[in-house]
Amino acid sequence: MMLLPRAGLLVTLASLLLTPLMLPPAWALGDEAQAAEDEGMRLYSISRPKTAIPYLEQAAQAGDAEAMYYLGEANRRLVMGNMNTAALDWYYQAAQHGEPYAMLRLFDGGACELGDVCPDNGDDWPQEALELTLPKAEAGDAETMGALYHIYYYVEEPDEEEALKWLHRAAEAGDANAMNWLGELARSDKWGVPRA
Repeated sequence: MMLLPRAGLLVTLASLLLTPLMLPPAWALGDEAQAAEDEGMRLYSISRPKTAIPYLEQAAQAGDAEAMYYLGEANRRLVMGNMNTAALDWYYQAAQHGEPYAMLRLFDGGACELGDVCPDNGDDWPQEALELTLPKAEAGDAETMGALYHIYYYVEEPDEEEALKWLHRAAEAGDANAMNWLGELARSDKWGVPRA
């Protein structure tokens, strides 16, 4: 049996470890769908939900759960923040792809009670969001750590301490939204009244 010299072994191990990092992820959108999502998100963020819809639809049809969620948001915004059939459909598709914020919107909109749009294992969207999100957060995903902040306020027995713990972890892991929320919370505490 021939053994590789130590330097050769280290190079082989490094290449095996780094190769997956250089390849595009299997879930990555194609260039056209990614460009459509980027434009849809830009338009949505400047309060142009109706204009954003065709772009977000293109990304959603390519399987992007975030685009599906924002299609729900865009359709909801078109009717002054109320749930409508189009929003419900897009939130449900996003939830089926594991999007936790879509699950919370379905809960807020009474999807189980009013539209019989429930998770496969019951009627508790916040619990479903927690069960899908917690393992990802525990594995170090900063964005899902931030989502847990919101989820822990929605579960049957809200846990503010656990919510804040995950928000801090998300910020420490580099999640910009979590950093922003912590700043808003700190500013609210300073003035004593939450500011919009």
